[in-house]
Amino acid sequence: MPRDREPFISLVLYHLFKWSVVSPVLHTYFRGRIYGAHHVPQRGPLVVVANHASYFDPPLISNCVRRPVAWMAKEELFRVPILRTLIRWYGAYPVKRGASDRRALQAALHALDQGWVVGVFLEGTRTADGRIYDPKLGAALIAAKAQAPLLPVCLWGTQEILAKGRFPRPVPITVRIGEPIAPPLSGDRHHLEATTQDCCRCINALHAQGR
Repeated sequence: MPRDREPFISLVLYHLFKWSVVSPVLHTYFRGRIYGAHHVPQRGPLVVVANHASYFDPPLISNCVRRPVAWMAKEELFRVPILRTLIRWYGAYPVKRGASDRRALQAALHALDQGWVVGVFLEGTRTADGRIYDPKLGAALIAAKAQAPLLPVCLWGTQEILAKGRFPRPVPITVRIGEPIAPPLSGDRHHLEATTQDCCRCINALHAQGR
């Protein structure tokens, strides 16, 4: 039977990392603002879809949605014994570079079944300005298979964090969370494309609001 919350040990680690590291850094160093957190369902399967402009995006999103979020991680990281255990507790699931989309889909569905929120960057890679131009269908397919709602999340300003070097700059960050979007009625390509475009329009509209 599918779980409606994450494993207990993962919830403990999530809150420990959130309140000791991520949240203080976001609200002080980055002068973070969060809008729409009340839109996040706190139980049940959920697919978070977001724009992507920085390596800092995954922990910032997990912090702001108030639930641990499982992200894909390259398979090589799971070959390091201690690291493998830690990142599994934090919800990461392995995906082999060059592997088929089917394997990534199965891993995401398994994470949802274990009570995790699954995070997907809608374009699949970082963009220079944080906007989405070429959204992929993966998030909609996961949502269709699991019949889980999609939660649009927009990060504004994260592309500037490492813009001029390797040390994080204290730039202002804003995170906006939209209302959940119903999953596609089926895995038919027409339904997947329609839902994906809904997510893309919502995230870009949130991004256009700026700071």
